[in-house]
Amino acid sequence: MANKVPHILVVDDERSIRMMLEAGLTLNGFSVTCARTGAEASEALRTIQFDGVVCDMFMPDGDGLSVVRDLRIHNATIPIILITAQGSVELAVQAEEEGATDFIAKPFEVAAVAALLRRHLHARHEADSVSDADPSPALEDLSRSGLVGRSPAMVVAYRLIAQAARTEAPVLILGESGTGKELVAKAIHDFSTRKKRPFIAVNCSGLTDTLLEAELFGHARGAFTGAIGERAGLFEAADGGTLFLDELGSTTTAFQASLLRVLQSGEVRRLGSTQSKRVNVRILGASNASLKALAGTGSFRPDLFYRLSVLTIELAPLRERKGDVQLLAAHFLQHAAAGAETPALRMTREATDALDRYPFPGNVRELENAIRRAVAVCSSGIITLDCLPPEIAESAHAGPGLNIHETELALVADRPCMDELQRRYLQFILDENDGNRRRAATALGLDRRTVQRLILRYQLRAQADVEAASESDSNPTDENDTPTPESTR
Repeated sequence: MANKVPHILVVDDERSIRMMLEAGLTLNGFSVTCARTGAEASEALRTIQFDGVVCDMFMPDGDGLSVVRDLRIHNATIPIILITAQGSVELAVQAEEEGATDFIAKPFEVAAVAALLRRHLHARHEADSVSDADPSPALEDLSRSGLVGRSPAMVVAYRLIAQAARTEAPVLILGESGTGKELVAKAIHDFSTRKKRPFIAVNCSGLTDTLLEAELFGHARGAFTGAIGERAGLFEAADGGTLFLDELGSTTTAFQASLLRVLQSGEVRRLGSTQSKRVNVRILGASNASLKALAGTGSFRPDLFYRLSVLTIELAPLRERKGDVQLLAAHFLQHAAAGAETPALRMTREATDALDRYPFPGNVRELENAIRRAVAVCSSGIITLDCLPPEIAESAHAGPGLNIHETELALVADRPCMDELQRRYLQFILDENDGNRRRAATALGLDRRTVQRLILRYQLRAQADVEAASESDSNPTDENDTPTPESTR
């Protein structure tokens, strides 16, 4: 796309707007065709292949949404930017529902429209450049357990899950919040002989001893204030199956003593009752803190720790499973897209690179939420960097010390004069092309010597072209040197 001038269709009934967009976008390196009405736009769309569309929302013979509908029939991915002087939430929602890529309000800066087009065209080009033959996460990785990953840490976890499923021993699952401890517990249950019996998960944090014991063991009538009737607990409900107790590290030693008694005897006694009932329940425990360390400080009963940790599975945080980020993202994208109106969602290289760089303190749960957010805000079927949460997007870098989005906005932030705007834009194009003058000249549609003269005039940063040395005899200026004020006098 670097060698092709993008062709943009501008649709607006106001002559001044058309002229402003045509002139401004042309100066920014676009080829522009204008239409006054929706009918003219539809006719142009049938005869010309456009790369992007900028369209007014309201026109005398209809509205921009009809242009969007007409275009989407023939082209599902072309960027379409709707412009209106009557911005509202309702219009924005309607524009996205019809398939508009972006939605901005008047008054606007042409440079901002150009930057928006450039960003969406870049995202589309990146998505189109990803070949269907590229190695991508295979569907066989998306097991029915929901556990996804090929990293060495996950391979070890799979092996331990398989071993745990073949036994009846208690299992302790350790890992930071969001690493998938409940999924591991569910996988152990689903692959065990108890798979046809109940699997019940309980989060032990935030509950008092009385409430937690009442929840697990049940209670007799009048056992405590509010106990107006007899009630069976989750141990009885899970009889024959599996009970998963999460966040055990947050429980008190008093509750731990009650739990240890059940593990030792295989019997539960409802609160306020003198009768015990035998239950056949497998206990799987989990904690995001080291129970061994807590046992060493007296915060957790050592005898309960050793009873629970017959088998221990430790889940690595996502930051130590970098090879699994793309697999997990594809998995969540597949599930999120299943309920969306745009099932064929793709992600740009820029977005996937940002995911790879981000440390994910919230682990797999944070990644899942990030993908769900991206699907929710994506309107074109292509997930770009802008679709990701800000903290993840900020981890991406377009180049050494360069943030392209911020640079685009900085071009016109303080309303510079034309000479200053030209200087900034030339520097932006140079930075975008890693200082290569030949590529910058191609992008600007200018001769390379003209670009060289402008670099000297504005004292800009640039690297030499490969051929600079061979032209040193005919050109008194050494292109390998950054011009100094003295060299331009």
